[in-house]
Amino acid sequence: MEIKPELVKELRIKSSAGMMNCKKALIESKGDIAKAEKILREKGLAQASKKASRVTREGIIESYIHHGSRIGVLLEVNCETDFVARNEVFKSLVHDIALHIAATNPSYISIDEVPKDETEKEKEIYKKQALNDGKPENIVEKIAEGRIKKYYEESVLLEQAFVKDPDKKIDELLKENIATIGENIVVKRFSRFVLGES
Repeated sequence: MEIKPELVKELRIKSSAGMMNCKKALIESKGDIAKAEKILREKGLAQASKKASRVTREGIIESYIHHGSRIGVLLEVNCETDFVARNEVFKSLVHDIALHIAATNPSYISIDEVPKDETEKEKEIYKKQALNDGKPENIVEKIAEGRIKKYYEESVLLEQAFVKDPDKKIDELLKENIATIGENIVVKRFSRFVLGES
C-alpha cells in the first residue's frame, strides 16, 4: 500500500513522532490514522526507557503564576529537537508540570538529587519515632523504609502524584509523553517563588 506524504505529515503533527516511525505505523495500520497513532503509542511506551540516555539540548522555559499572583514557578524542560519544543503536546506537558510544582512545592527533581546524609537523617528520625511508638525493633527498619518512600513521594517531583491525575506519578506522565512524542524529555530545573518568602 502506498502511503501519501500528506498522511505522514498529518500523523507527525498529531503525534510528534519521527517521519519514518509515522510512515511505518501508517503502513502497519493500512493508512488508518487512529490505528497508526495507537501503534506509535504502544511502541513508544516500550521504547521510552531506551530514550532516557539521549541528549536533550532543546526545550522551553515555562513560567507559571498562580491565581492571585502569590506563587510563581520558572521551569526548564528539555527535549531533543526544536520541532518537539514548539509542539502543543510538549508545551501542555511543561505547563502542567509547572502548575504541579506551584501546587506541591517539591524540593528535588529526582531521588538521585536528595543528599545521602539527608536521607540517613530522615531515616534515623523515623526509626526513633517507631521505637517511641512502641514498635518492635525487628520491624523498625521496614517502618523507616516505608516512611522514606513517603518522604520521597512528598518532596521529589518525579515521585509525586500528578495533581491533575493522582493515580499517575510525574515520572509516569513523562514516560507517557516520551512514548507519544518519540523523544527523550528531561525536567532540567525549577524555581518556585512564594510572595513574601525570604
